[in-house]
This record gives sequence, C-alpha cells and structure tokens, in this order.
Amino acid sequence: MTIPGPIVFVVDDDVSVRESLDPLIRTAGWQVETFASAEAFLARPRWLVPSCLVLDVSLPDLNGLDLQKQLGADRSDMPIIFITGHGDVPMTVRAMKAGAVEFLTKPFGDDVLLSAIASAIERSRAALEQQAELHVLRSRYATLSPREQEVMALVVSGLLNKQIAGELHISEITVKAHRGKVMRKMGAGSLADLVKMAERLGVGFAAAAVAGGIVFATGRHT
Repeated sequence: MTIPGPIVFVVDDDVSVRESLDPLIRTAGWQVETFASAEAFLARPRWLVPSCLVLDVSLPDLNGLDLQKQLGADRSDMPIIFITGHGDVPMTVRAMKAGAVEFLTKPFGDDVLLSAIASAIERSRAALEQQAELHVLRSRYATLSPREQEVMALVVSGLLNKQIAGELHISEITVKAHRGKVMRKMGAGSLADLVKMAERLGVGFAAAAVAGGIVFATGRHT
C-alpha cells in the first residue's frame, strides 16, 4: 500500500465550496479529501501523515467548533483552519484559543488560504516528527530495568554517583555500571542529552541539598 503525501481535509456542507476548493488545493500539490459533515470526516480512518483540516464553522448536526473540541489534543498533528461566512469576534477567539491556526471569513483570496494550508502542513509535519521521536524514547526507556530507571531518575536530578549509591543502598561501582547501561540503552551521548530525554519523558526527581542531606520531590519513581 502506498502511503499518500500531505493531505488537506475539507469539511463544508456547501457542495459549491467543496467543488471549488478541491481543484485549487490539488493544483498546489496536496492530496485533498472533502466531506459534507463532521460525522463523515470522523468516520474516516486516521493516517499518520502531515495534514490539516479546512473546516466550516456552520455544519449540520455537529458544528465546526464542536468538532474541534471533540478532536482535542488527540489530533495536535492536524492543525485546523476555520472558514466561515459569518464570523464574529467571540467565535474567532474561541476557535483560536482551542488551537486553530487560522480563521478566514468568506470570501477569502486563494493565496490567503493556500498560504495558511502550507503553514499548517509544516506544523503538522513537525508535530508528527516530535511524536515519532517521543515514541522512540519511550521504547528505549521501556528496555531499562526497574533499577536502571531509578538510577536514571537520580542521575538527571543532578546527583553524584556516591549520592545515588547512598540513596539506593548499593555500591558506587554498581551505580556506575547501571549508569553506563542507561546511557547506552537510551542512546544518550552525554548527561545533557539524557536530561533532555528525561524531560520529554516526564521522568526524574527534583533534588536539593538541605542541611547536609538530600530532599527529593518525586516526579516519577518506578
């Protein structure tokens, strides 16, 4: 099966709008799929390719703003461009606060729409790349043993090997061995790289030296 390139989804109940936008978008070099309702769009299987949604605000049954809410954070990789024939300030503010990248009032120029789509596609591409990178990090983290995960959490919090050994009641040599395995399994070239990975994964401890001791604020402890 051939995976398509970037896709522009158009959801508008006005057939004349769908028929005019389809060739315009194709001429710019993108794949296009049009839908007359939000329900028809939601029934389409999801493809993890760069995409954006050109969405009419006024739709039968489930309107554009409600569709945006339903998609929510689950489709952060698919930026939404709203189009409407009767937009107002509150409507625009609501859409933009919910993450829309553009709110266009009909009639709008072809160049305006195509520019918005190009920007949205690039945002989608970047979001998908970030999701793929995070998936790789999670897969690598899953290969760590429970003890290695503990060591990683303490390493990225800034503790020295000796301090980690005391916290976990193991030898410093054992800490060094676990630390080496963590660096190798995570593919980290430096401590700075490991810290960045931990931040993306939401893994780690915040540590501070207080009165000669170590106080830990647990972020995640496996």
